[in-house]
Amino acid sequence: MHTIEIHIRDLIQLFNSMDPTPFRHKDLDPKAEEVIVSWAQELPVESDINLTIHLDQPPTTIDAEKAAIESIQNYFSYRTDMIDREFRQLMRRGRISLIIGRGFLAICLSVANFIGSIVNTYTPITLLKDSLTIGGWVAMWRPMEIFLYDWWPLRLESSRF
Repeated sequence: MHTIEIHIRDLIQLFNSMDPTPFRHKDLDPKAEEVIVSWAQELPVESDINLTIHLDQPPTTIDAEKAAIESIQNYFSYRTDMIDREFRQLMRRGRISLIIGRGFLAICLSVANFIGSIVNTYTPITLLKDSLTIGGWVAMWRPMEIFLYDWWPLRLESSRF
């Protein structure tokens, strides 16, 4: 169990003052969120995290402590859901990009092979053949980027909460 400790004057400082929703569903203040998340990112991924809040002024109501705990849990649960949704959208975009890229690559390679079967000497047409081959493979860049690199930061961030 790892503990993140923050010190604030009043519980209200923890929440976004521009958020009109009830206390239990308020968003965290961006600065408070940044502090909590940055500390959490320094901890091992599989660790349990305990958030301790030190207040200069005690809560005005008995229910405020419970509401703050519930609100913080709701916020990070919502954030996890949003990251998971973003991951699913990224994978969907990756699959669509892969289908488009493979189709374009197949067309480019087919046309390049056709040109190669007609022209045997180096001419400007050969440049077109090589350009089609390169262009077809470049079309695969985005799906490969998604499936090789873009997904894992989202999974890592999601696992922290």
